[in-house]
Amino acid sequence: MKSIASTKQDNAPNKRSFGRKIIMQRQLIYMSVPFVLLIVLFSYVPLWGWIMAFQRYTLGKGIKHSPFVGFDNFVALFQDEQFYHVLRNTLAMGLLQLIAGFVCAIALALLLNEVRFVWFKRVIQTITYIPHFVSWVVIANITLTMLSPDDGMLNRILMKLGIIQEPLYFMGEEKWFWFIHTTVSLWKELGWSTIIYLAVLVGLNPEQYEAAEVDGASRFQKMWYISIPGIMPTAILLLILNVGWIIQGGFESQYLLGNPIVVDYSEVLDLYALRYSTQLGDFSFGVAISMFKSVVSVVMVLAVNYLAKKTNQSRLI
Repeated sequence: MKSIASTKQDNAPNKRSFGRKIIMQRQLIYMSVPFVLLIVLFSYVPLWGWIMAFQRYTLGKGIKHSPFVGFDNFVALFQDEQFYHVLRNTLAMGLLQLIAGFVCAIALALLLNEVRFVWFKRVIQTITYIPHFVSWVVIANITLTMLSPDDGMLNRILMKLGIIQEPLYFMGEEKWFWFIHTTVSLWKELGWSTIIYLAVLVGLNPEQYEAAEVDGASRFQKMWYISIPGIMPTAILLLILNVGWIIQGGFESQYLLGNPIVVDYSEVLDLYALRYSTQLGDFSFGVAISMFKSVVSVVMVLAVNYLAKKTNQSRLI
C-alpha cells in the first residue's frame, strides 16, 4: 500500500499541471467571465422568484412578507382538470413540432447535399432560411390571410380545383389547429434547422464517397450508408437537447394563431400561467406552473440522455 507521503507526491504533478493550464488559458478565461456573469444574472438570479410558488403572494406584501403555504399551489394545480387539458395540448404540439422538425431537417439537408448546381442550392437555402428571421407576428398574419374564408388563397385554390364548394374557416376548426400550427412552425424553422446537418455533411470524408462510387454504389446508397450514419451522432445530440423543449410548447405562436373558438386545442401551459397571473392575479399559481415545466424539462432531457447512453449513442453527460 502507498503511504500518505507518496500519495501526496502523486497528486502534486496533477495540481501543477492544472495550475499551468489555468495560466496558459487565462486570456480565454478572462474573455468568458462577462458571459458567465450574464448567464448567472439572467438565468440563475431570477430563480429566487420560485419562492412565490410556495407562498400566497400578493403585490402589496411582496415576497418577503407574503405568507408561506407549502405545496398548496402545486396541490391545487394537480387537482385542476383544465391543467391536464392544457398539458395535453402542450405535449401534443411540442411532440409534433419535434418529430416534424427533426425528420424534415435531416431530409432537406440530405437532399441539398446531393444538389450539384451550387446556385440552385444557394437559392433553396436562402428561401428556407428567410422565415426564421421573420417575426411570429408577420408569420401569423400571413397564415391567417392565406387561410381566411374571405378570399383567402387556399380557399380560392381549393374552389377552383372543385375540391370544395364554399370557403372553409380553417382557423375555426379545433382539430385542425395542431396540424396548422405544426406546419407553420416547420415552415418558419426548417431552413435554420438544416444548417448544422449541412455543416456535418460537408465535413464527412470525401474518400468514403469516392470508394463507394468505385464499388458501384448509387447516390441513394451513398446517402443511406455514408451520409445518414455520418450525421446521426449530431442528430441524436440535437434530439436530446430539443426534447427538453417539448413541454415548453411555445407561447407566441399559439397566442397569435389561436382564437376563442379553438382555445380548447390552442391553450398551452404558458398561456395558462399567463391567464392566472395577469387576469386572475394569482401569481403564485403561475410561478408553480413555470416551476413544473422546468423540472419536467430537465427530467425529460436526462431520461433521453440515459437511453442514448444505454444504446451507445451520442449523449450530453
